[in-house]
Amino acid sequence: MSVYAYLDSPIGRLRLTATDRGLAGVHMEDHAHVPPGEPEGTEASGAAVPEVIAVAREQLHEYFAGTRTTFDVPLDPRGTDFQHRVWERLAAIPYGQGRSYGQLAAELGDPHLTRAVGTANGRNPISIIVPCHRVIGADGSLTGYGGGIERKLFLLRLEGVLPPAKDQPALF
Repeated sequence: MSVYAYLDSPIGRLRLTATDRGLAGVHMEDHAHVPPGEPEGTEASGAAVPEVIAVAREQLHEYFAGTRTTFDVPLDPRGTDFQHRVWERLAAIPYGQGRSYGQLAAELGDPHLTRAVGTANGRNPISIIVPCHRVIGADGSLTGYGGGIERKLFLLRLEGVLPPAKDQPALF
């Protein structure tokens, strides 16, 4: 059984989903790969919000304020073994740095897995905390992002991967 709650952020409203084992999802509104239909589980609010969601909210607030560069909330992402391997590599990309799909494929032991890495990256259910936004094209292009290129640009500027825009406002 899962529970979800919402967080307003500079990139729009985020839906945080948790199971009894950890945070299972961080999805943006209009996210490309949100599970179809209604949110799974029960909406929690007030004192009924599970601790893992409360901790994730706090850590995300700190991240957007520029005071947090790593997350330590327990995670429970759902996916295949290969997706889990890719997501572990994503989580290892340091704050303020980027990697190409090809670099991740090479780290996984097969440089021919670039497309498979891209697909697994796009299916990452825990945006921001598992930093799929830090993956860029081999030529430095931003490529796709399930939350939209504008959000990816915002996050990379926030982390200093790209130079900040003048007076970077909240997107939503």
